Amino acid sequence: MLQEGLTFDDVLLVPKYSEIESRSEVDISSELWEKQSFKLPIIASPMDTVSEVKMADAMRANGGLAILHRYCSIYEQIAMVDGLGELNRPRAAAIGATGDYLERAQALVEANAQILCLDVAHGHHVLVKRALEALKDKFGDSVHLMAGNIATFEGYCDLIQWGADSVRVGLGGGSICSTRIQTGHGVPNFSALMDIASKRSRDLKTKIPIIIDGGIKNAGDIVKALAAGADFVMVGSLLAGTEETPGEPFLTKEGLVKTYRGMASREAQMDWRARSSSPEGISTVVPCCGPVTPVLEELRGRIKSGFSYSGARTIEELRKNARFIRQSGASMHESSTHILSRYG
Repeated sequence: MLQEGLTFDDVLLVPKYSEIESRSEVDISSELWEKQSFKLPIIASPMDTVSEVKMADAMRANGGLAILHRYCSIYEQIAMVDGLGELNRPRAAAIGATGDYLERAQALVEANAQILCLDVAHGHHVLVKRALEALKDKFGDSVHLMAGNIATFEGYCDLIQWGADSVRVGLGGGSICSTRIQTGHGVPNFSALMDIASKRSRDLKTKIPIIIDGGIKNAGDIVKALAAGADFVMVGSLLAGTEETPGEPFLTKEGLVKTYRGMASREAQMDWRARSSSPEGISTVVPCCGPVTPVLEELRGRIKSGFSYSGARTIEELRKNARFIRQSGASMHESSTHILSRYG
């Protein structure tokens, strides 16, 4: 019998009795490692149309985190790390698993990067194993190693064994990713998350953080992800088009837009390595939407409201109280604003 795969749209949280009278009572902070928590459990994706210095500073100021992308020279990436103002907040940057990754990692650590993200599409791979083991041997516990992406509990366990301090879960669920179409592989992100998180809780003594990456379209999806066991969500499209994203806006007949693209798209590959091989993403444009801080503040408020519907003041309470139900296609339609479909 085939296992069924679910997306975030396929499920809803059942409302619970709540004594929460104000969203100020809700604490949505989450720990990435011991004694290092973030007030906003949102991480900006290491994409060249999302995370450079301005986004990293804005995410840090709003209690979240951004991973500086690696699609540039070592010198250019170091300049980005040096461009962050405050030293008392974690600096995070992406590296690969081949080529100059050890040289890049050393330079980033010397520039006071405390988090290195092995940014690889298929993280359950021998190249990631070798890279994690080499990095752990070189830096020990002085650097937090984030690795992925994986979609199975076996992948999660292997990355931990190889040296990962946090794991990105999600393969092919991003809004500009075509991996599942091009390769025929993947697990719908809600199912991947639920399986890994439930088995982590049951079978493992260590609680290496889970970062769900891809498929997050709104605040409701973030609440569902945290309830299902994610410690953080990684997002790109929710932040795309804001002033802090890299790239200059340009005018189209629809108005001012910015480029937003997958790092496995043909366009991105041509820009950063002058060749394209087996593209697994697309490039598009999104409307310019002003500063990122109001976007993050709106997400924060809606996430806290979501917690209140489950009577939860913390992520731990949300998980204890959470009860998911399946919703049908008609239910999904009912869940959305649907008056326009009556008159359209």
